[in-house]
Amino acid sequence: MKRMPKGFFWGNSSSSMQTEGAWNEGGKGLSVYDVRPATENTTDWHVAIDDYHRYEEDLDLLKEMNMNMYRIEISWSRVNPDGDGEFNEEGIAFYDCLIDAMLARGIEPMICLYHFDMPLHLAKTENGFMSRHTMEAFVCYGKKMIDHFADRVKYWITFNEHNLYFTDEVFNISGYEKGKRTLDEMYRIFHHTMLAHAQLDAYLHDNYPGLKIGGMTAYTPVYPATSKPNDVFYADRVNEFLYQNLNDAFAKGQYSPAVMTYIKNHQIDMDLQTGDLAIIQQMRADFLAFSYYQSTTLNADKLSAKDAPNRYLEVGGEDNRFTEKTEWNWSIDPMGFRKIITDLYNRYQLPVFPIENGIGRSESWDGKHMIEDDQRIAYHKAHIQAMKDAMFEDGAQVLGYLGWGLIDIPSSHADMEKRYGAVYVNRSNHDLKDLKRVPKKSFYWFKKAFAKNGDDLNE
Repeated sequence: MKRMPKGFFWGNSSSSMQTEGAWNEGGKGLSVYDVRPATENTTDWHVAIDDYHRYEEDLDLLKEMNMNMYRIEISWSRVNPDGDGEFNEEGIAFYDCLIDAMLARGIEPMICLYHFDMPLHLAKTENGFMSRHTMEAFVCYGKKMIDHFADRVKYWITFNEHNLYFTDEVFNISGYEKGKRTLDEMYRIFHHTMLAHAQLDAYLHDNYPGLKIGGMTAYTPVYPATSKPNDVFYADRVNEFLYQNLNDAFAKGQYSPAVMTYIKNHQIDMDLQTGDLAIIQQMRADFLAFSYYQSTTLNADKLSAKDAPNRYLEVGGEDNRFTEKTEWNWSIDPMGFRKIITDLYNRYQLPVFPIENGIGRSESWDGKHMIEDDQRIAYHKAHIQAMKDAMFEDGAQVLGYLGWGLIDIPSSHADMEKRYGAVYVNRSNHDLKDLKRVPKKSFYWFKKAFAKNGDDLNE
């Protein structure tokens, strides 16, 4: 039997607004999430799972599952309340304690600098990343965090799921408060965030050669809906715009020729200024990271000449009729996971790092019996095996495997009832209850699988 490499990372990923709570404690400023109200089917973001006060307990649970890495986000507004003002030493001290507690348990920290939670001040005054001032403020914040934590944190990413800034989701995650949601605005925000990443990439490499930084995409591979040539061509075009364009920049310091030609042909104003492409050319990723949950398909018959490649999936996306679905109708496709890993490594010859993977399920705890989440076990087992096939059969170099929200957290759309965790957190959307942490059946599966470095995935 082929053995997994020593030093392989097994762990968990989360974001600050989905874990910390303490929205008005420790000198924290408001983020755009802090002012979003609860609705009939969602929660607000004020408490999350109260990790700000309970991180020691949660780290103990991660350690018990034999994890050796935890990817966290630093809340920009916790360490700099306005985003472009004075830094908050009490906020920085919280992350000192959190990171030191990880290291004390043998858990390697990875830091993400931005996971959609724009400081409210910059959203209101600058329209978020529409402004170069916000970009400059983010670079200042990023440099401060790198300087402060460089002695303890080796692995860094800037933007969570960076390619989402090249889709209409950009208007929900970039601090954008006003405008017409045009294609020009999408390209402008995307370009500003890529410039920010490039500057921090260069700063980290120039000043801390022992540290590693990578770009991250939300990878939902797009298959042609049929074998019709148009379906195949336009599915490839979506993949080029939404994934390879970013990976080309991260790895080779250049936007895709297809994207640059589209910008020229359609006279898109992306705020491309003199010297910008020289900044982009500084990128040299140490690894290529991504999240993966599902795949999708594209029916090109639904497209028209006026549709931008960034929006093809909104017009022509279709469910894959050959895959099992979750209760949220997300496609379960382990082979797609293998395909991404193999394609990325073959194309770029850089270590690949899946840093989010998981399945959302509706679950409730009766206060007595263990939650039997066999579907989650089957999902992770199949995806880890697909990753191992990419490594051992296809030759890909992979740094680790991080699940998403393996202690329950509110979903990205603020739904506590969509649970990804191996640990149940006893709260609902509108009732905080006692926030008790309760291991599910999958907790013990992860514990055994990670203890054996992924060599044996059987229960």
